[in-house]
Amino acid sequence: MLFFAMAVIAFLHSEGQGVLPYKNASLPIEERVNDLLKRMTPEEKFWQLFMIPGDLGKDENNYKNGIFGFQVSASSNGGDITSQLLNYYPAEDALALARKINSIQKYFVERTRLGIPIIAFDECLHGLVRKGATSFPQAIGLAASFDTATMGKVARAIAVETKSRGIRDVLSPVINIASDVRWGRTEETYGEDPFLSSAMAVAFVSPFEKMGVITTPKHFIANVGDGGRDSYPIHYNERLMEEVYFPPFIAAIKKGGAGSIMTAYNSYDGTASSSNDWLLNKKLKQEWGFEGFVISDASAVGGATVLHNTANDYPNSGEQAINGGLDVIFQTDYNHYKLFIPPFLDGKINQQRLDDAVRRVLRAKFRLGLFEHPYVDEKELINAELVSKHKQIAYESALKSMVLLKNEKSILPLSAKYRTIALFGKDAEEARLGGYSGPSNGKISILEAMRKKSVGKFELYYAEGANRTKQLFKTVPSSSLQTLSNGKWVNGLKGEYYSNLYFSGEPSLIRLDQTVSFQWTLFSPDPSLNIDHYAIRWTGQLLAPETGTFKIGLEGNDGYRLYINGQLLIDQWLKQSYHTLLEDYSFKKGQRYDIKVEFHEAASNANIKLVWNVGLKNEAQKKIEEAVQLAKKADVSVIVAGIHEGEFQDRAYLSLPGYQEELIEAIAATGKPVVVVLVGGSAITMNRWINKVPGILDVWYPGEQGGQAVADVLMGMYNPSGKLPITFPVAEAQLPLVYNHKPTGRGDDYHNLSGQPLFPFGFGLSYTSFSYTDIQLDKTVIHANETAKLQFTLTNTGTKDGEEVAQLYIRDLLSSVARPVLELKGFQRVFLKAGESKRLSFDIEPELLEMLDAQLKRTVEPGVFRLMVGSSSRDLWLKTDLEVK
Repeated sequence: MLFFAMAVIAFLHSEGQGVLPYKNASLPIEERVNDLLKRMTPEEKFWQLFMIPGDLGKDENNYKNGIFGFQVSASSNGGDITSQLLNYYPAEDALALARKINSIQKYFVERTRLGIPIIAFDECLHGLVRKGATSFPQAIGLAASFDTATMGKVARAIAVETKSRGIRDVLSPVINIASDVRWGRTEETYGEDPFLSSAMAVAFVSPFEKMGVITTPKHFIANVGDGGRDSYPIHYNERLMEEVYFPPFIAAIKKGGAGSIMTAYNSYDGTASSSNDWLLNKKLKQEWGFEGFVISDASAVGGATVLHNTANDYPNSGEQAINGGLDVIFQTDYNHYKLFIPPFLDGKINQQRLDDAVRRVLRAKFRLGLFEHPYVDEKELINAELVSKHKQIAYESALKSMVLLKNEKSILPLSAKYRTIALFGKDAEEARLGGYSGPSNGKISILEAMRKKSVGKFELYYAEGANRTKQLFKTVPSSSLQTLSNGKWVNGLKGEYYSNLYFSGEPSLIRLDQTVSFQWTLFSPDPSLNIDHYAIRWTGQLLAPETGTFKIGLEGNDGYRLYINGQLLIDQWLKQSYHTLLEDYSFKKGQRYDIKVEFHEAASNANIKLVWNVGLKNEAQKKIEEAVQLAKKADVSVIVAGIHEGEFQDRAYLSLPGYQEELIEAIAATGKPVVVVLVGGSAITMNRWINKVPGILDVWYPGEQGGQAVADVLMGMYNPSGKLPITFPVAEAQLPLVYNHKPTGRGDDYHNLSGQPLFPFGFGLSYTSFSYTDIQLDKTVIHANETAKLQFTLTNTGTKDGEEVAQLYIRDLLSSVARPVLELKGFQRVFLKAGESKRLSFDIEPELLEMLDAQLKRTVEPGVFRLMVGSSSRDLWLKTDLEVK
């Protein structure tokens, strides 16, 4: 009773002295949160649940109610705070960014009613996306290292560079399972395996959270669907989710301490992930006990209205999201607040749920210490010594990420006998960093690094040879499309838009379109038209810029026709598929031709382009011929070949794009030895050329120091030791293809193709060789709560020092429900000198033997477990059995 009375007196005293309880650092965080929450208006609560990038304008009254936080933009006006707010702008240096965040923070702390600080956020998948920040190997490359210690070093370096600028929340890492390598975002993940992904997630998340920077693992949940397509709807059952897709998130939260989670664009079991009560409330918050806050992916909340058609308008979509367990709405523009604020003010959102969401955000801001220390120390930015240290970490992590896929006759490393080396490929000089990359802190290309190595040692030739593009046609430009308007020719075609499929009646809309190049996926051409029922006729004149016979036609969804001078040239009026149809037509320079394009859409998701090959000179064959002549002069050729991928850039074909495969075949045909260096973040098929080259090295996107690392691996300064975190298929027809599938009802082969991969999960060669021997268990029979120790001997049997990643796989031989044919349950990266042996061990703990029974309860069932150790999921050299009583 006395304690209560004293607390009341202290409270009254603090109020009287002007120190509000929520500003009293000596009080427990929950007391401060509750005090602040009760003082907030509905508008202030809404704004704590709203985050945006972008230029927010100049009116500071827009932000009088506060906001969750921002990404920070370049200044468009030096004096006005609010003109500096939030636009993703990676080219600003660290000091300018830190000062800007401090000035923005000062406004919210000192000039808003409650003084609630913001959380500045950004992206840092494999390095902060800002000028002066280090770019490390892409996430998939870091996973290929199978080295959590290296991942920890990388994460700590990124966290230091992030926090020093005042950024306190990172929208990383991506811990989705890459279950289909056609997915364009495979590069952002840690691969196909939940155990490896979990280990890498914890290694990435922990340093940030310990340093006071919130991580936001994403995307919750499973945002790669049928066909390897991004954000396709997911209908997986709970067992599959618990066994494969949930584990990295559980690990990131419970072992890594992740303070935030980002939802996915896709729906799960018929409900948008951003408003999925089962995912967000029941699983994440109740069952897993997650205390952080959940944010949507950018503009995903409106997806219930626009994409999933499960909300009748944007306010309803926001209402569903918050009631469904989302805490923070992430939008891309300040004015979007008008779309989502109504249910926050009219009571349609459950008040208890609303307060819980606000409480989670406030709790995070108090835990970050932003109320006591809102500003970053501008004097403690990254110095030259740290920059050098981080570059060294980038270099070392790049070395460990590279996977040697083929090395016939030990063509690698390139020995002293090769006095001349020919280097080819656009990727040799581009030094691409991969998706979600900043400008780097000074990147080194493979070409640059090889040129430095060649000085005084060998002669280096370089030619592009081929790149990743194969442009056969292009959109007809506005300058060649003309319409007569008020007696004058203007660029573009007259577009008549009809609200029917037959061009009947008057058009609903008439406008001038500069080109015919449209993609209407989520909306119709105009609000006056339905998304799935309209027709368009474009008419005007085609002005020929050259004389000659060229190909002209249409690309897009079927339902189109092309007329030139009244002649029907292309007729694909029935809706069937997506085609590119071109016909030859003779043009005379400066002459005008009547042109008419007709298109209709009856099912939404429209694409239509008017294309030709005028002005395109196909120099691909000439470049390849020049490369062949150069290759003939050299002792050995190195071809650097890359792929195109990325967010919403899924790949139907996994072969090398452009004319790169033709280049490889042509140079291989010279009879000179060839090494192919692969650049990209996912699997590549190689049927056309794999048997024609003796050496293949996959370097992923190796980061800003990647060129140097690649050169050192090629020349033998470092022995490659990376392992594949994804399965490489022989052909796309095998997909999805993962190593840890359940047993089949019959076989897994096709009538006309093997069911086995081209390269299995965990695969990777070395310049030396290793042997696995003498497996032993300290106990062959244990109880379900006991641990056994598995030991074996690893020996470097080759002539070069090197590292090996020893991998532990487990199979439950008899279980009450079907279990995977094998599962990765441990890995160790070990350095051995030539001829050296080490005795290694894995602890077989109960967690490694757990499964979900028929009732989805975690248990260790009695029975026999096969323990397998080897160098990949296929090369399992040692096996023994462990019985659980």
